[in-house]
Amino acid sequence: QVHLVESGGGLVQAGGSLRLSCAASGRTFSNYAMGWFRQVSGKKREFVAAITRSGGSTYYADSVKGRFTISRDNAKDTVYLQMNSLKPEDTAVYYCAARIRAIPTHEENCDYWGQGTQVTVSS
Repeated sequence: QVHLVESGGGLVQAGGSLRLSCAASGRTFSNYAMGWFRQVSGKKREFVAAITRSGGSTYYADSVKGRFTISRDNAKDTVYLQMNSLKPEDTAVYYCAARIRAIPTHEENCDYWGQGTQVTVSS
């Protein structure tokens, strides 16, 4: 069992920045590739970014490429999402997810989820 806890969400103006954190506990963190997803009420949870177990490779949705950066610190069992140049359409509940070995790319292939943190971007 992997327990994930997100933090860092909040209200920010368009053009601003936020840094989300996701602290993991339970199993060996470095065995899991990590990802960030987001969900707007009434819509499907969508992929935002993912990072391999070592942190050597990262992947992004086209909508956030160049604005968001995913990173991880395996010594702290934490994954981060730095969000810059935020837009109102980035407003959503952001979830971190863990997947054993392979990167999480869809809601269906994630093994563990956090409880989510709200990000609201005002125009």
